[in-house]
Amino acid sequence: MKIKRQKQAKKTISFYKYNFSFRQPFQILIDGTFCQAALKNKIQIKEQMPKYLMGEVQLCTTSCALKELETLGKELYGARIILQRFQSRRCAHLKSPVPASECLLSMLEETNPHHYFVATQDHALTDGLKKIPGVPLLYIILNTIVLDKPAQASLDRVQAVQLGELVSPAQQKSIRSLKEEQGITGQQDGERKGKKRKRRQSNPNPLSCLKKKKKGGPTPPLKKAAAAGADGEKRKRSRNKKQRTAGGDNMAAPVVTNA
Repeated sequence: MKIKRQKQAKKTISFYKYNFSFRQPFQILIDGTFCQAALKNKIQIKEQMPKYLMGEVQLCTTSCALKELETLGKELYGARIILQRFQSRRCAHLKSPVPASECLLSMLEETNPHHYFVATQDHALTDGLKKIPGVPLLYIILNTIVLDKPAQASLDRVQAVQLGELVSPAQQKSIRSLKEEQGITGQQDGERKGKKRKRRQSNPNPLSCLKKKKKGGPTPPLKKAAAAGADGEKRKRSRNKKQRTAGGDNMAAPVVTNA
């Protein structure tokens, strides 16, 4: 049973790693209800949590969760001692504390940008966490820590990214870093969209002001007669015929001249 539970946890962790960019050390937000359940079931959170998640972890809580345990009295004194050993993350309710469930939900915001795991036994908080995509949920059942399967909100978010309807958190981070490298911020983008560029008045092109040249007519083809001579007559070749004598000698025909 333990091997099967670890295989399921490994599969769920891989889902959050590849789809929501979770990395070690895993940050785990813990409230007083989880510490109380661990105390009753004799679970050592610091020892068993890294083994179950198969990686380094950072156990943390908020000042509101600590304040809530203090107000509940001596019954939860042991849970408060356990919770005090973890790191306290700064929340927005230092001056006016709120219930732990409300505080933890505010830490996750809408998309869990800080990649928190949440460990709780509060059913009202669990229902709120399942509506936020990319939130791994931990709870205690049958004396063991259990990592819940991905909620429907997380599955829908992954499907929307695969279909190209949304941009994954990893892509958003890379786009943000590229904009910072190029010196482009969201405020500059808004200013560029809001303002219209004014066209500068420029002088006309000087080449367009020149008069068009008249195109000459087609040149007539050269006549063969022009190549032969100015008078257009062909030169006749004269041949001297030789007369053959009775002796076989060739004699040139006498040239007759007119007196």
